[in-house]
Amino acid sequence: MKRLLVDYKKLDHETAALLIETYPDGYGDEDIIAFKNGNGELVQAVALRTEDTLYLVKISKSLSNFISSFEDSIEKELHNPSDSGEPELEFNMEDEMDDDIE
Repeated sequence: MKRLLVDYKKLDHETAALLIETYPDGYGDEDIIAFKNGNGELVQAVALRTEDTLYLVKISKSLSNFISSFEDSIEKELHNPSDSGEPELEFNMEDEMDDDIE
């Protein structure tokens, strides 16, 4: 099993959703794993397991805010898909067919 130390901002959408599912009410002291990294700095993280990976998600004040506001942001995305920031593409079949005929 892979072990990765990551910031929550670098989690993909599916893994971030699993983080919220695992800690729906936030995390407590009993959930925190503390250790020293290679530079001797104290790191605190919460564990998140998937089939093949154990993520140690670094704790920060913004992680707490992320967990509490995640549900709201998902609902907004679901209700406003055009606000996703991705351009919408239009495909006009008639224009394509005219090009093929000429």
